[in-house]
Amino acid sequence: MVTKLSHVCIYVLDQDSAKEFYVDKLGFKVNTDAEYGEGFRWLTVTPPEQPDLEISLMAIKPGMALDEEAAAAMRTLVQKGHFGVGAMESPDIRKTYEELKAKGVKFRSEPEEQFYGIEAVLQDDSGNWFSLCQRAEVTVA
Repeated sequence: MVTKLSHVCIYVLDQDSAKEFYVDKLGFKVNTDAEYGEGFRWLTVTPPEQPDLEISLMAIKPGMALDEEAAAAMRTLVQKGHFGVGAMESPDIRKTYEELKAKGVKFRSEPEEQFYGIEAVLQDDSGNWFSLCQRAEVTVA
């Protein structure tokens, strides 16, 4: 039986730059930063209120999983914002939007009311984009 998801991967163009973005701008914490094998770096970060979910910031380069052709194609997709996608949450999206914008985070859209809550779309330093959402309050009848 599967009980939970422990790791996810975000492909990044540069691990040092991605580490700075996710830690210094988004407020994530480094969980692991270690060399592994021949030039492979295992770098994971965790959201501050979800320490059991490790996000691997994986460099796009030929190696264990990618050949040169696949790495080049993936780099292009990530740079153009066509590959990475995810959803993050904030209890106060308008405040978070202003804080992140002041730190230099690029947004594709400002906070807007949606049927599921309030959403803004941000982009990391590699080109991956994420929905930043404040969930709608649910009332039970």
